[in-house]
Amino acid sequence: MADPQDDVPAELFTRLAADPLAAHLGISLDEIRPGYARASMHVAPTHLNAVGTAHGGATMALLDVVHAAVSNSHGTVAVAQDVHTEFLDAGRPGDRLEAEGVEVHRSNRTAVYRIEARAQDGRLVATALARVFRTGRDWSEL
Repeated sequence: MADPQDDVPAELFTRLAADPLAAHLGISLDEIRPGYARASMHVAPTHLNAVGTAHGGATMALLDVVHAAVSNSHGTVAVAQDVHTEFLDAGRPGDRLEAEGVEVHRSNRTAVYRIEARAQDGRLVATALARVFRTGRDWSEL
């Protein structure tokens, strides 16, 4: 199995994986490579909404962790400008949700990513199209 940060400096992987909100929600950043990221979480009782399914905010947080990782995977600081999310099926208690993000387009100043979250049985739970502004600042300068 490949190292989870293949082609991404270990320091960058470590910094992106140390997201405090992700840790609070039990989201694990599993893999980053240039133009790709993957993260996962188990739907815990604390992730549920009033009807007993995964809260949209918890699912969106998983998508956003992937968005941050994939958009910063080239080592240039990127900040979110827009995330359009479609919730397609509910995450269920005990589900393991896995989200993958891929780069659709990247220029010197902006980039666009498609991110999908699926349950362990293959159900597509949510999909997002996300855009960032690329600041031009290298992560190593922070």
